Amino acid sequence: MQKLIYFFGEGPRNPTERSDLLGGKGAGLNEMTCLGIPVPPGFTIATAACREFLETNAWPKGLEEELKEAIKRLEKIMGRTFGHAKNPLLVSVRSGAKVSMPGMMETILNLGLNDETTAGLARLKSGSGKACLAATTFADDCYRRFKEMFTHVVGGAVPQNPWEQLKMAIDAVFHSWNTPRAKTYRRIHSIPEDLGTAVNIQVMVFGNRGEKSATGVAFTRSPSTGEKKFFGEFLMNAQGEDVVAGIRTPEPIEQLAKMLPKAYASLMEVQKKLEGHFSDMQDIEFTIEEGKLYLLQTRTGKRTAHAAVKIAVDMAKEGMISRADAIRRVNPLLLDQLLHPALDPDHGKPVIARGLPASPGAGCGKVVFESRKAFEAAQTGEKVILVRKETSPDDIDGMHAAQGILTATGGMTSHAAVVARGMNKCCVAGCGDIVVNLKAEKFVTKDGREVRAGDVITLNGTTGEVVLGAVATVPARIDDDFKTLLMWADEFSDLEVRANADTPHDAAVAIDFGARGVGLCRTEHMFFELDRIPVMQEMILSKDREARIRALDKLEVMQTNDFYGIFKAMEGYPVTIRLLDPPLHEFLPRKKQDIEALAQTAGLTYEQLRDLIESMTEVNPMLGHRGCRLMVTYPEITEMQTRAIMNAAVKAMSEGIETHPEIMIPLVGTVEEFTIIRDDIKRVADEILLPTPNLSYKIGTMIEIPRACLVASKIAGEAEFFSFGTNDLTQMTYGYSRDDAGRFIQQYRAAGILKDDPFMTIDQEGVGELVRMTVQAGRGENSMLKIGVCGEHGGDPKSIAFFHSAGLNYVSCSPYRVPVARLAAAQAALLDMETEIIPDVTVTEIKVKEKV
Repeated sequence: MQKLIYFFGEGPRNPTERSDLLGGKGAGLNEMTCLGIPVPPGFTIATAACREFLETNAWPKGLEEELKEAIKRLEKIMGRTFGHAKNPLLVSVRSGAKVSMPGMMETILNLGLNDETTAGLARLKSGSGKACLAATTFADDCYRRFKEMFTHVVGGAVPQNPWEQLKMAIDAVFHSWNTPRAKTYRRIHSIPEDLGTAVNIQVMVFGNRGEKSATGVAFTRSPSTGEKKFFGEFLMNAQGEDVVAGIRTPEPIEQLAKMLPKAYASLMEVQKKLEGHFSDMQDIEFTIEEGKLYLLQTRTGKRTAHAAVKIAVDMAKEGMISRADAIRRVNPLLLDQLLHPALDPDHGKPVIARGLPASPGAGCGKVVFESRKAFEAAQTGEKVILVRKETSPDDIDGMHAAQGILTATGGMTSHAAVVARGMNKCCVAGCGDIVVNLKAEKFVTKDGREVRAGDVITLNGTTGEVVLGAVATVPARIDDDFKTLLMWADEFSDLEVRANADTPHDAAVAIDFGARGVGLCRTEHMFFELDRIPVMQEMILSKDREARIRALDKLEVMQTNDFYGIFKAMEGYPVTIRLLDPPLHEFLPRKKQDIEALAQTAGLTYEQLRDLIESMTEVNPMLGHRGCRLMVTYPEITEMQTRAIMNAAVKAMSEGIETHPEIMIPLVGTVEEFTIIRDDIKRVADEILLPTPNLSYKIGTMIEIPRACLVASKIAGEAEFFSFGTNDLTQMTYGYSRDDAGRFIQQYRAAGILKDDPFMTIDQEGVGELVRMTVQAGRGENSMLKIGVCGEHGGDPKSIAFFHSAGLNYVSCSPYRVPVARLAAAQAALLDMETEIIPDVTVTEIKVKEKV
């Protein structure tokens, strides 16, 4: 029969096995007992019991018998009897999952009290006169607390039988694993659903025994700043829940030194010992009963992003952990918080809607519903939030002008999300809590609140919250610790990190964040600027090739300057430029007044232009006349872009700027498509480069169509590099529209159909298998083939770990995601190295030897 109960100090010695079996709280109590730290005696019911209970709605066989034996053992240790009227043993019952879920599950204190045992507790603690009165007050206070907690957690009337109380409390803790708030917390933090919780049953110690008793919570370092300073709060004459619940205003921990100096000295000694033992910042709970200190919990403390980085770097410098451990300690996604302004957490304003946290940071401004108005408002210095049902490429100026973007539809890789991240704009996408009425210039929340143009809202792109009114922001903080951690990360990484950058400014930002090149420059974004869209429209509406070339000549000058600026910013690093990808009709207007204005400029009637636009509009433009298909039918566009790239490179080289252009053909599905366009590019490029023989370039393709994966060996025989466009590859593999999938993805995840949103984290089983087979087939044909990824997955830590294992050379992501990718790439490399570590040699030493 499986053992289900473990006394503190008798659990497994292996840390992973210990936390799996006993949960985080039980593992901490077990370890503190082994260290000789004063912990009230107790035991843990293993997580396996919870899992079986939730499956069968019954206790596992043998659990009740083990529980009775464990209580008998506690009675013998304490010299008290559970349920005894004159000498009662009281216990606490607490949850404790493997992964800390603060406040999500249940706790009951003072269990074992009833009408008789409360009187017995009072007699045990009484003296005469005032002491007797104090003892009665203390006992009544404990009983009141117990009844309130029991009623709240278990429900119904409180039974007088302590054994019934105990069994019902254990059931309640088991059930608390599946409360809505616990499920929500696990979903938000990606905690597995099948872990279950342990139950910790511990002898009560009382912080509410009088003026020499107290309770508190403390951290061995500041959880906000990471400063190496003991940080915490306490309450005199209170029980632990009082501190957390905010019933009374606690005192700073330093005051304890004045009130209970001996207990404070003991606490300082214990906290130092715990941090040294666990080699990490600890979150501890303590109780002082009549001057004696007891520890009730230690666990790895939750911390802000800033504190996480500082603590990791400081501990490595202090020699407590290795640099490799410092890198492992910091969740890469936390770095996002350091790169974007954050809202003041104490703002107190109403949250009126929630959507997807598509691009982190914070933004506040007046609501506008048109990109044009957003742009115009920005020209006068007014701050606005652009609200749309969804965005399109012609919203680019309004998005750039706005402080943030809110859309009612779309997912994490929708246009709004991708562009916002690239711009470092906060964005809340797929906000199903609102209905946008563009005509009336208002949106309505699900509770009926109307927000109109001109009303002020604040977006929290980190959490997906929409707040009514203006909320102050806390500026981003990037300090030396941040730079140091990333410098260490680069020492371990095998994956190169590049950036998706469409402008010289984006490229410069990317370099500042440590990018080693541009993995994706989307040339179409350059055409949507206000001074260029008319020229692009002139080209599209041209009646013949000659007219089209005249318009393209104008665009060539603009593109040459853009590419030169990017080459200059990326001096010495490769720049991968994707040739024109979207269908041409996306550059044409859709609103009547805009069609009328363009028709007048083009010498057409409104009806003629309207009919032309309708004739170009496709039923499914994502699978339509775009990418390489456009290049085959309009080779002059490819020729213009090639000239712009190569002339910009020649100019940069003439100024002593080392330049490495890589020209990428999008949407290739056959080797014939690639070779036809490749030959056009090569003919134009080689002609320009005749006077500059030292300038080399590469021609490759995006791999974003499943067929390209299936014929990868053929394409690899002709191409010099592959770059996975995982957004479209995911879309076409699943058959999901990435702009519309947000409507059902969350339901699919809740139903267990999808573990992750496949547009956020690579689907390793399906899309990932296509990636693996493409890498294998491509390298089998061309061993020198460089392979990277430039979809949004290039900035996702889980996906980066997969790309590392698949053998890619680089990942590319938005500039503000580069630090996240650098840290994630290092962690992926370290995970591989863990099996190679030998005794008495550090990870750093191994890596240095490998590099030498």
